[in-house]
Amino acid sequence: MSPARVAIVPARGGSKRIPRKNIRPFAGRPMIAYAVAAARESGLFDHVVVSTEDEEIAAVVEAHGGEAPFRRPAELADDFTPTVPVIAHAITACEALWGRIDEACCIYPCVPLLQAQDLVAAHALLDRGGESYAFPVVAFESSVHRALARDSDGRTRPLFPQFAQTRTQDLPTAYHDAGQFYWGRRDAWLVGASIHENGATLVLPASRVVDIDTPDDWARAETLFVARAGGPG
Repeated sequence: MSPARVAIVPARGGSKRIPRKNIRPFAGRPMIAYAVAAARESGLFDHVVVSTEDEEIAAVVEAHGGEAPFRRPAELADDFTPTVPVIAHAITACEALWGRIDEACCIYPCVPLLQAQDLVAAHALLDRGGESYAFPVVAFESSVHRALARDSDGRTRPLFPQFAQTRTQDLPTAYHDAGQFYWGRRDAWLVGASIHENGATLVLPASRVVDIDTPDDWARAETLFVARAGGPG
């Protein structure tokens, strides 16, 4: 029997900086619809579900081919709830409905640039064994080792003075979490294992990654989306 896999899209209704951003129209579709579509296109999942406390979000997901078979409890839907316990709750809820889940992929709701092929490639990393999670990263545009700290009066100082005179080409490349999705093994989610300390990583190009937290981020993401839709790949 093949492993049971579920995609879980955590989407609470209380976003503050961009109200209702999870279902706000983006390039003609509700934002969350892109996460659902990428999951379905990958062909990897038995179920694509949303974890939400919000009835409108649940209805939008169902209208775009996903499932909303349970509701997230209020104590897991505030501004400070981390991702891992939300996914652990969703796995438990899914198992009550469908039996044991072997692997779960948390896909964030605001990922219009996500491609199904990236879900497939990251899953292949998880399949190799040895790590509890697999997720995408992207290189910082500038070397973090040459970062500057800025005081309230505008004066700067090297954040890492030991690297102040090192040529940038001699410094290691640093990466940050792309903030799109996390593949994980069931038991890793349920015991609360750290994602960043137990994960294999897939490097994505910066052109396919945008963190949407402000209206400016939203506008930039739409520009990137339209540019990619009009060109190859």
